[in-house]
This record gives sequence, C-alpha cells and structure tokens, in this order.
Amino acid sequence: MDVRLPITTAGICLAVLLSGCSPGDEKHAASLEEKTAKFEQSLDAITDSKLKDAITELGGSLLLLERAQLKLADNPPRTEYGEDALAVLKHYPAPQTLVDTFINGLFVLHKDASSDYLTDLQPVFPFNLNIPGGFLFPHGVEWQSVTLSNKRVIAYQPEWSETDPGIQLSPSSSNVTNPDDLTVTYPFIDGLDVDKKSLPQPVSLQGQIEVIAPRRLYSFDLTQKDVGQTRSNDNLSVKLLKLENNYAEVEFSNTLPLAAEVAEAQLNPLIVQARDKTGQYLVRAGSINESPEQVAFYEKQLTYLQQQKTWSDTLEKQLTQEQQDFEQKHPHRYNKVYFNGPIETLEVSVLDFSSATVTRKSLDLPIRTFNQHTTEKTIQPLDPSVTVYDDLAANWLKGASLTEEQLKAGIRVHQSVEEPSAARIEFSHRRTFNDELLGDDFSPGVSPVTFFTEKRGGKLDEPIELPPEAYQVDPLRATITYDLNLFPETPAIAVGSMPLFLATVAKQAYDAKSLPKGLEIKNNQLVVDLKLFPPNEWRFFVKDDSGNYLKQILSVSHDASAEGPALSGVHYFYGRPTHVETYQRTDLATVQYGFEVKLDKAQLPDAAP
Repeated sequence: MDVRLPITTAGICLAVLLSGCSPGDEKHAASLEEKTAKFEQSLDAITDSKLKDAITELGGSLLLLERAQLKLADNPPRTEYGEDALAVLKHYPAPQTLVDTFINGLFVLHKDASSDYLTDLQPVFPFNLNIPGGFLFPHGVEWQSVTLSNKRVIAYQPEWSETDPGIQLSPSSSNVTNPDDLTVTYPFIDGLDVDKKSLPQPVSLQGQIEVIAPRRLYSFDLTQKDVGQTRSNDNLSVKLLKLENNYAEVEFSNTLPLAAEVAEAQLNPLIVQARDKTGQYLVRAGSINESPEQVAFYEKQLTYLQQQKTWSDTLEKQLTQEQQDFEQKHPHRYNKVYFNGPIETLEVSVLDFSSATVTRKSLDLPIRTFNQHTTEKTIQPLDPSVTVYDDLAANWLKGASLTEEQLKAGIRVHQSVEEPSAARIEFSHRRTFNDELLGDDFSPGVSPVTFFTEKRGGKLDEPIELPPEAYQVDPLRATITYDLNLFPETPAIAVGSMPLFLATVAKQAYDAKSLPKGLEIKNNQLVVDLKLFPPNEWRFFVKDDSGNYLKQILSVSHDASAEGPALSGVHYFYGRPTHVETYQRTDLATVQYGFEVKLDKAQLPDAAP
C-alpha cells in the first residue's frame, strides 16, 4: 500500500475506502464511512460537472489517504523478511548497463488461450516488474502492432472492440498482474467451427520502449541517533524526521533541478529500506507520501472548492498557481514508510535525476513458442545474450537445510467461522525450497483432534463426544473442517496433532568440466536426463564465473509422447553457466505438530445477533 495524492480516479478511491477493514480499526472505519457517506451526499448538490469532478477527485483522494493511514497504523505486529531492492544494481558497473540489459533481454512468448479465437502474447522482461527491486528506473513500453504469418500487420488498440469485425490486438483481459500482456482476437462466426492452426499466426510484435536512467544513486545509512539530523552528499540531502518501532518518516531534497528530459515525468526518486537486529531486510508494509503540511494544503483547497458554484479557467489557474507556490515553499519531499518488523537501521537511497539519460528503442520482437511439455526432439534456442542474476536464490536455497524446529516455528494458525457448517482451522507456513522437494509420496499417519468446552479462566473442561461426520481432518492440506451444527455443546478449544512434512536434501556442486552423466551445459542451457534425474526428486541451480546464481528464463520437458515419459529437461538461463548445483531429496519425514487452539466464536443461525 503506497499512497500519493492526487488520485486520478475517485471512484476507485471510494471503492477502496468502503472495502473491509480489520477489527482493530472498526471504530475508525465506522467514522470514516460516515465521513465518506456525508461527502458523497454533498456531491449531489453540485450541478457544475467540472467542479463536481474536481471535488470528487480531491475529496476522494483525501479519504483514501486517511483510510490508508488507519490501515497502516493498525498493521498487526509481525516480522517478515524480504530482499535488497538495490541488489540488481550491484551487478552492473553503470546505470546505463542495467538499462541495456533490461531492453535487450526482452522477448515475447506465444501462449495458448482457452478459446480458439484468442491467442495470448506475453512480453517477458529479464527483471520482475511486480516486486521491489525488480527494476528501479522509470520505464514504459508502447505496443504498436503485430505482424501475422500472412504478412498482415494488425495495429494495437487500447481495448477490444465488439463492433470491429476484423482481427484485433489489444491488452489481455485475463491477466491483471501483467499489464503488458496482449491478446490477438480473431473474428467469431456463429455456427462455424474454426481450426486455430489454419488462422494466420502472430510472428512478431512491434513497439517502442523508453527507459530513464538517473545520473547516480546515493545511499544514506541512518539509525536512531540520526533523528532530526540532515545528512548530505553534494546536491542530495536526507533528514530523518522520526524513527519508530515499525515506521520511519523521511524528508529529502535535491538542490539541483530535474533534468529537462524528465521534468514532466512521474518519478519516485526515493527508495527506503530497513533492517532489523539480524541484519536482514524487512518487507515494506506500505507508505504515505504526503506530509501533514501537504494534507492540510489539500484540505484547504477542497474546502475552497466546495464553496464555489461553478468551474472556470480562472479557478483552474488559481489552483495551479497555489500548487506551484506551495511546492516552491516546501521543496522537500516527504515519505512515511511502514515495515513488517522492528527497525534497527534505515537505508535511504536517492536516485539523482538532476541529469538523466533517456534511452528509446524501436522494438520488432519475434514471437516464440515454448510449451512446458513438448514431444519435439530438437532443442529450440532461446538466448537473449544478456546476463541477469537471481538474487533471491541464495536465500531460497536455505530451505534445503530446514530443520524440524524451524518448520514448527514457522507454523501460523488461521481460523474461519463465517460458515458454521464448515468452520475451518488451517495450519500454514511460508513456502520454502524444502516444500518444492517434498514430492507426492506422503505418509501422514493418524491426525487426532479433540474438541473441548472451556472452564472459567480459559482452561480445558470436558471433551465433547462427537459423531464422525462432525469434523474432518485433511493432513495433506493441513486443515480441520468442522460442522458446529452437529456439536451438542459449543467447542472452545481444539487439541490434537497435525502432520507436517520435511525433506532431507543432499547438495552437490560441480564445475562445467566435471558434470556427472546426465547433465550437460550447452551455451545458456542446462540439459538434464530426466531418467537419471527424476524431476520430482531433483532441482538444479547454476552460477557463472562471478559466483552469482543465474536467473532461469524457463524450462521445457521433452517427452517421448503426449502421455510421457519425460526424457530430458532443458533449463534456459540469462547468461553462461559454468557451475551447477544439484539438490536431491533423499528422505521424507513426517513431523507431528502438536497444537492447542482457542477457537473463534461463530454466529450460529439460532443465536441472538
């Protein structure tokens, strides 16, 4: 949750505001909903459409900001570790090298769609754009057209048109997490069966990409002793306003103006990270990017707008001038960042856009088809000729040596009692590399559970005698489902044991010249004989001569037939592997997790509301 004013779509603001909230802020949320309802009612009296739009946008944004502040302030205390958002920069000697890698590593995959009249196209970027640290620099891709196998060029359109009778290229509606995904839509003719293979297929995608690289990046390491102090480096300065247990307030400025190339761009030059006493990076819970002074200014503008009867050019110019005057008087940028865990040290990094390099490149990308399984004997090439490292791998692989104590310590118990006939207790843990190697041959054994009533003081009373159909234990999903309608008494506590599974993993490391039989490196590929290395028992990671893990692009299983068996697996990487690590599951143990869970109370149908 990262919030900055103004928000351009007030409808979204209000929808978010009226969504569910946690029990801890029910009182605040109730008053906020009253405030929201009152604000919406006030809009009904405004007859000027432009004025109404302006008030809706600004007022909705302020309400959204207030909602975000409440939610972040009531964020339940928990420690969650993440990754260094700047790790990707440490592998490249200059920002422009990172830009070139980002652009040159881009390719497009042909994806099968659920309909014979649709073909999905997935642009694949070398860096994950959906996580912190994926790609730090401002960037954008503008798709223009797709070329079909019959040489026809289909222009891109921002949305699919029901009235267009021809072939269309538009954003995909099936994947909201990857906004660059596209769909080629073929005309539908009712009553006519079409063989998809007979339709002209997309062979290349055209567009333009733009990336803005800053002059430099500079990081300030701050602790509690820096509160109230301003730290500077050349034209950059950072002031730590406040450092609390799980949040920090920071102000920063750049004494040099933005470069002309980026003067109109929406830039976020600040990256705030935190570590706890272990030295590990904490996951960000969210941030507020408006200072109290900014909020007061926007509230004053909103009050003034609500006093007006009509919108005019003069009013618009006045508001714009007030905004510019405020920004001149308050040149510092504000950031309040919340983290999941107690902060020991703060790392504040600033991207310096006082000068910038804008890289624009026209794209004409061949569309490639790689299915997870294929019966083709020939190995397709896929070599973007860039090197990208997997900075998550080292931490992920710690799961290979997961202990029974660590597994048990990571268990979290969740309950659901919304449906009294299907109340649930779920035992979950954060997925680790160990889970990836569990396979599918489990022996959960017996999973006993007993429900008890409760004495005063929260102690166990008598066990409840239940028919077998009153509850069900699913050890493979680590859940207990129970029907309260079949309980003669209201249960208060559940006691029992839930089986967990722990793999014993053996690691081996090889260089390219001493690989065992069944493993072979070909350019950027690792080819695996799946008869010798069954995929449900083995995993493979590779490094280059730098000692860093290479990021895998994708993998393909070459099978004898559509029914199997799998013959060889081909793993494609960004870079040239020179070292291979193998991880094999050699044993699988069942670990019993004993529990005593105080049950949440359900609202039964015949109970008083």
